[in-house]
Amino acid sequence: MHPFRAAVEARDDAAIEALLADNVVFTSPVAFRPYLGKAITAAILRAVIRVFEDFRYVREIADAGGHDHAFVFEATVDGKQVTGCDFLHFDADGRIDDFMVMVRPLSAAQALSARMGEQFEQIKAEATAQLERAAAEA
Repeated sequence: MHPFRAAVEARDDAAIEALLADNVVFTSPVAFRPYLGKAITAAILRAVIRVFEDFRYVREIADAGGHDHAFVFEATVDGKQVTGCDFLHFDADGRIDDFMVMVRPLSAAQALSARMGEQFEQIKAEATAQLERAAAEA
C-alpha cells in the first residue's frame, strides 16, 4: 500500500503532512483558485478528514515511474454519497508537489462545498499558526 494511502486511511495527520512538499499546489474540487503551500494544504486535508464520513480508497493507479498516482475514493457528506479521485504528483524527494481532487456527483460536491465552507475559519487559523511556528523556528 502506498504511504499516502496508508496515512489517509489511518487518519494520521502528521504522516500526511510529512508527505507534502513545502511548495505543494492543492486544487480543490469546490474552489476556483488553487491553494499554495504546505500549511494551507495540510489544514485543508485535516478539515476533509473531519468532514468526510465512511471514507475509503477503492482503487489506486500509478505510473511506472512512481511520480503520478490516482487514488479513487468513496465517502459520505451529509448523507450524500461521494465518489472522487485524488490526483497526486510526487517530486524527486517523494513529496507531493501537486494535489488535485475531483468529486462527483454535483449534489455531493455541493454538500462538500458547504461543509468545507463551515470549516474555513478553522482552516485559515491552523495554516496561519503553522506558518508563524515555522517563521519562529527559522
